[in-house]
Amino acid sequence: MRGLVVAVAFGVIAQSAAAADMPLLRGSLLDSPRRYVNWEGFYVGGQASYGTTDSNFVNSTKGVVDQLLAVTVLNAEMNVSSWPVLGKQSSHGQGYGGFVGYNWQWTDVVLGLEANYIHGKFDNSDSNASNPMARCMTLSDGRDHCPAYAADGSISIKDLGSVRARAGWMIGGFLPYMFGAVSLGQADIVRSATIADRLYDAQGGYLGTNFFAKTDVLRGHFIYGYGGGLGIDMMLYEGLFLRAEWEYLKFAAPIDTSVSTVRGGVGYKF
Repeated sequence: MRGLVVAVAFGVIAQSAAAADMPLLRGSLLDSPRRYVNWEGFYVGGQASYGTTDSNFVNSTKGVVDQLLAVTVLNAEMNVSSWPVLGKQSSHGQGYGGFVGYNWQWTDVVLGLEANYIHGKFDNSDSNASNPMARCMTLSDGRDHCPAYAADGSISIKDLGSVRARAGWMIGGFLPYMFGAVSLGQADIVRSATIADRLYDAQGGYLGTNFFAKTDVLRGHFIYGYGGGLGIDMMLYEGLFLRAEWEYLKFAAPIDTSVSTVRGGVGYKF
């Protein structure tokens, strides 16, 4: 995929260089008229992407533990569900997909709406199962509680997309643009928590251990958010164009996640 992005970039550079080498008419003759490209109308295309998925697992299992310890003195007085047992994770992923849209053009100004889709693998996970967080405190029931909190979280986004509003400025055969978007996606999300609460009396005598465990699984969960990015389309010949762009998507999900990708594509404007 990175090869496709590089190829698009070299295509842009090559066309710029060719344009720079074209001779201008001198003397009493005027320079050649500036190239005008019609970007207005429907267009479709295909693309490939490569990027980074950033996930924040810090509070991802809070809701699970709130349910698990809802009627216990343990959470009421030690606030176990808010312990920062997990952290932040990043990974790289790639995918492929397509886009379809419509442009309106006023001389050099081009505005448009576009639907964009990527199928791939953008995922992260975190766990502290090998090193649970533990604290001890004497609670209102007169006993010493020593809970050990272990958690796991994972998110896997296989389908993601955006509905965009674009604004561009035509420069010859090039159309640099920016866009704002509503991000949409489908993800598998798993969150689990296990708490082992060791109990001691006032003299330090061991009274036993209470175990609490819960797993929350969401398959094909719809996620949404916002996004934006920058890109450039380059018209090659009679409606055929190349595309290179960067997109950032932020999702409001049980696990706070964003996906940032670079993309290369080929499209056709009708």
